[in-house]
Amino acid sequence: MPTKIAIVGLGKIARDQHVPSIRNNPDFELAATVSRNASLDGVDHYATLSQMLAARPDIGAVALCTPPQIRRRYAVEAIEAGRHVLLEKPPGATVAEVVSLKALAERHGVALFATWHSRYAQGVEPARQWLAGKTIESAQIVWREDVRRWHPGQDWIWSPGGMGVFDPGINALSILTHILPAPVHVTAATLEIPSNRQTPIAARIDFLSATSHPITADFDWRQEGPQTWDITVHTTAGTLHLSSGGAVLTIEGTQHLAAPDTEYDGIYAHFARLLATSESAVDLSPPHLVADAFMLADIRQVEPFHD
Repeated sequence: MPTKIAIVGLGKIARDQHVPSIRNNPDFELAATVSRNASLDGVDHYATLSQMLAARPDIGAVALCTPPQIRRRYAVEAIEAGRHVLLEKPPGATVAEVVSLKALAERHGVALFATWHSRYAQGVEPARQWLAGKTIESAQIVWREDVRRWHPGQDWIWSPGGMGVFDPGINALSILTHILPAPVHVTAATLEIPSNRQTPIAARIDFLSATSHPITADFDWRQEGPQTWDITVHTTAGTLHLSSGGAVLTIEGTQHLAAPDTEYDGIYAHFARLLATSESAVDLSPPHLVADAFMLADIRQVEPFHD
């Protein structure tokens, strides 16, 4: 029998990605949505999570697609009600709160899944396998996109806990921390924050690998026209390049993969495996790097941003 699942928060990412991937997966049945001002035709709807949990004991899992600032309290409520929980990225507004959620899930015997959708892009796992055991010489991330195109009117992103340009930038960091054979750490960061906002619109970060080789990241939300989501890794055995957010893998000039977007299908396939054993999967290496970038940041105020 498929697990009945509810989506909490019915914004763009839920409609564009979660809904079709749930419906494509025979291990799940989309049984309800929770939102104050949105619903789906043909799916039971509740205004609050409390109402849904009380009315639907048959729903065994929830996918939390709310802004990260309010996600913790919903996760606590669902876990304490004995429901498995999937967290859209970033998993929370702080690292510590997600650590506490993992411990809570373990005490209640339910699965907690902190998702990183970019890790399921088609080129990412082959890239990890190719880099295994190789010596990294340097790496560069360039992740530049148009915030007005991808996050129109989403003011929560510009508030504390919303992360600003790190909301997409953490996708790149989730790939980097997955494919490299050893950890990296932040050594310096410059954050550009609009004078009328509270989170950065651009960031430049320097890292060192475990072997003391340099890695840089360039995140910017002001790029119009073609969008850039690239990671390049130079090794003693050659150069690897991931483009299109990880969908296209090129090694030494030879393109190995160019596949359609199946990231959220991969997320729900993984979630189904976790539910079978009530195991959790909570990797916090990407938000650790973001938190360290904020701790070391040289803050620079830039011109106001208006949506």
